[in-house]
Amino acid sequence: MTEPKCSPALGARVRELREQKKRTDPRFTVRQFAKALGVSPAFISQFENGGAFVPKNEVVEMMAELLEVDKDELFALAQKVEPGVTGIIVEKPAWADFLRTAKSSGWTAEDAKRILEDYYQQQGEE
Repeated sequence: MTEPKCSPALGARVRELREQKKRTDPRFTVRQFAKALGVSPAFISQFENGGAFVPKNEVVEMMAELLEVDKDELFALAQKVEPGVTGIIVEKPAWADFLRTAKSSGWTAEDAKRILEDYYQQQGEE
């Protein structure tokens, strides 16, 4: 079975973030970024242009860390689920039902953020 090609949106977003960092930090050239990730410069070039395979989860996580961006954003663009989230659902399957219910009810990302903010606020009051 062949691996799926990388989403052009993911490669473009990583290139955008890397180029922003490169303006002030020479460690973000294609060559240096590739070295930090343990991949070849050719892979980064192909990846950023949507021509490479989807990177391993560990590489996506390292990209997010180096680029100082939420790893969930990169995993979503890769059309993958962050392994920690998968583990939560495997451990407690009720979370999968919760997510399906949220989706079928038409909840938005803003709804989810509001619920989390309310939860965190309540935790702070206790």
